Amino acid sequence: MKQVLIIGASGGVGAALAAAYAARGDAVTRLSRSVDGFDITDETSVDRHITAVGGPFDVVLVATGALEINGAAPEKSIKSISRDAMMDQFALNAVGPALVLRHAGDLLRRDKACVFAVLSARVGSIGDNRIGGWISYRSAKAALNQIVHTSAIELARSHRHSICVALHPGTVKTGFTAKYLARHPAVEPSEAAGNLLGVVDSLTPKDTGQFFDWSGKPVPW
Repeated sequence: MKQVLIIGASGGVGAALAAAYAARGDAVTRLSRSVDGFDITDETSVDRHITAVGGPFDVVLVATGALEINGAAPEKSIKSISRDAMMDQFALNAVGPALVLRHAGDLLRRDKACVFAVLSARVGSIGDNRIGGWISYRSAKAALNQIVHTSAIELARSHRHSICVALHPGTVKTGFTAKYLARHPAVEPSEAAGNLLGVVDSLTPKDTGQFFDWSGKPVPW
């Protein structure tokens, strides 16, 4: 039985991940804004909840994030950039996970392989960007990928069995993507969770610092 912490456990993917781990007999600790008042954009809230959550954990999954914040839709071009919308994206999708990652050394066990995974997005890949648009969201996710990669390097110095990765879950049928589902094939949250569990289970310490999609294939930075 693994000890698993799901952050963002009330969201579509987060709830499905928590259910999938619990269904196979793992002990799941859940944190979310709607249930626990956990605000990943608030430094004090993150520190208070993470300090109290216990551990150590075999798996920590950060499943927070949003495509639209305060009604601001993804930009179609650089001409549509708004300072406030961009700052909101960075606060939630990059800075928030970084605030959690700074506690990774206390959350993860040291005696055997453990995983700290953060849900990112393929559109955060600079190498895979061929159509432009969605600048604030793309940039925040690209920043997140750098945060994960850098944290993996640092974490390995104290936790030599650790695996710290960014994961792209694919397009999932949740409120997060509801307005955009017609553009891309999408899967149910339960299927996405099963895919992600398969990837997490297959990881080894040599994979730390990398970016993988839902099928376990590397995504270019």
